Amino acid sequence: MRRFEVVSKYVNQKVNLPVRASKDSAGYDFEVIENVEIMPGEIKLVPTGVKALMPKSEVLLVFPRSSLGMKKGLMMSNGVGVIDADYYYSENEGHIMIPLYNFTQNTVKINAYERVAQGIFTNFYKTTGDDDNHTVRLGGFGSSGK
Repeated sequence: MRRFEVVSKYVNQKVNLPVRASKDSAGYDFEVIENVEIMPGEIKLVPTGVKALMPKSEVLLVFPRSSLGMKKGLMMSNGVGVIDADYYYSENEGHIMIPLYNFTQNTVKINAYERVAQGIFTNFYKTTGDDDNHTVRLGGFGSSGK
């Protein structure tokens, strides 16, 4: 089973679940849920209000939309977001946040419900001998160890 859900903190707020822009699109478009201003050189975690449920054998890869850099002068500070299946059960309910970096000399404004990233579900594979006896995830952005 694979689906997007609204994080409980935002159930009383308008949150659009990610959708594909066309029937042949691979990526599900993520929107920000509030107006955001990002100062020059600033990195800001932008909330989507969304979490993803997926099988343990899958990962959700989150990429910037192609227009983000060209039209806004923004990029994702982590390059690509890797959302593991167990992130859904973390302390923050698996809330997918987009880390945006403003590489311009101007303040950049993003309006609520503007699409900034796209996510693609894919399978991943483990190496031979990799046991599943690892740390339990508690959060995101480096929470599973250094």
